Amino acid sequence: MTTLAVVNQKGGVGKTTVALGIAEAACAWGLSVLVVDLDPQSNASAGLGVWSGSPSVDDSLADPTPGAALAAITDARWPLDGPCPQLVPGSYALASREPQMAADLVGAQDRLRIALAGVNHDLVLIDCPPSLGLLCINGLFAADRALVVTEPAAWAADGVDLMRSTISRVAQRQGTPTVAGVVLNRVGRTRDNAYWAQQLAERFGAELLPPIPQRAAIAEASGQSLPLRALGRRPGAPEAVQAFDELWADLQSRMA
Repeated sequence: MTTLAVVNQKGGVGKTTVALGIAEAACAWGLSVLVVDLDPQSNASAGLGVWSGSPSVDDSLADPTPGAALAAITDARWPLDGPCPQLVPGSYALASREPQMAADLVGAQDRLRIALAGVNHDLVLIDCPPSLGLLCINGLFAADRALVVTEPAAWAADGVDLMRSTISRVAQRQGTPTVAGVVLNRVGRTRDNAYWAQQLAERFGAELLPPIPQRAAIAEASGQSLPLRALGRRPGAPEAVQAFDELWADLQSRMA
């Protein structure tokens, strides 16, 4: 089993969209996939067609019992004739769970790792919140690898460097996670996008993974709680499917 945390302390870069695109691609390749929605906004859960899932990841974090997350695993509500991951649903209650965990005298950095004990999916994707708080740290403590998602924009490189520094600090404690790579999301056809994409390529070189283009079909699939493959030949959908397949293929080779 590989556990991959999808991270960026900055919001609005499409981190959840990338996590769900990878989940779809990995399922299409025949892997069993579990998405853990660690973001209080619960966008990954909504994208998988699950609202107000109970029990949720918040219940799994409430009591540090080994395997607590097993009771919260539910099927995604994507069409059953296509790739379909499973989910540990998110919850708005996570926003108040974080300060409660911070008061744990023993330390609460590894509650998620403990809760996921016994999970045997081929791939576990942890969609972390856009922050460097205790929830994100829990995601990193539970992960083997971390994928940093960014976009071709000003100051993006500084945000990636900050995230990589945090990953390194966690790894110093327990040896993991390692950085699986950096993925550029929402890469458009504008001159500004091309400039910043080039700057990031020069900065991170071989760490960069195949990019994800900016396509309306990606937002449409998320908005309708559908996998990209369910959009068929809708303009932009086949290209987006191919982009995520290429991203997953590269990721898989790096994590082998």
